[in-house]
Amino acid sequence: MTAQTAHKTPPRQTTADDGEVAQFQAIADEWWDAKGKFRPLHRINPLRIAFIRDRVAGHFGLDADKPAPLAGLSLLDIGCGGGLLAEPMARLGAKVTAIDAGEKNIAVARLHADQMGLDIDYRHVLPEDLASLGRTYDVVLNMEVVEHVADLDAFLAASAGLVRPGGCMVVTTLNRTLKSLALAKIGAEYILRWLPVGTHDWRKFVRPSELAGGLAAHGVTLTHLEGMVFNPFSDTWRLDAKDLSVNYLAFCVKDAA
Repeated sequence: MTAQTAHKTPPRQTTADDGEVAQFQAIADEWWDAKGKFRPLHRINPLRIAFIRDRVAGHFGLDADKPAPLAGLSLLDIGCGGGLLAEPMARLGAKVTAIDAGEKNIAVARLHADQMGLDIDYRHVLPEDLASLGRTYDVVLNMEVVEHVADLDAFLAASAGLVRPGGCMVVTTLNRTLKSLALAKIGAEYILRWLPVGTHDWRKFVRPSELAGGLAAHGVTLTHLEGMVFNPFSDTWRLDAKDLSVNYLAFCVKDAA
């Protein structure tokens, strides 16, 4: 055995799915095009922002109607892409750190934030890397991310570790149902062409019970669920707590120390 092989270390385990990362990097230049490939995210963004603002403010006893209701809170946006949520969170007053597995996504996000005059700490890093440093935040966002990772359990463990005791996490993802297969996969990618073909793997969609169980194992409790429902006739989205069959939002709280 040579000295070189004797000191060879095994590949580092990672929650990032290289294929998924490459797919989003390939269209990174379109993040801020509201009529482009990320149009669905632009359309649901008002619902996501309002849900985060209201639930987080309520959790910490803050006034959601103030101009900067999240002032004083540290917030981590995991899988931030081009910054579609990181920027509104900064405008709401939060001190934002935003991370993504795609280097090009981070470059696009940094450039846009600079153009907008926003101070956001963008990093090309994985959640497990931050968790290994012992970093924690008041609020952690996992928005349209969990259905794209390589190892869901490892990802949830790392994400939960980044929430400070008594802090909270917000998750949006896709439920694994026949309806979501028909609408979010076949309909959105092959019929309506809202998304590039191959954007989603239906087998990786996450049921609310699976999300709740995966987080509970790490001291995080799912406390509230809302569905996001699309009306094709008005081209609008609305929240509906009774319909979690396709898209849903989850508010989760970490046990206090």
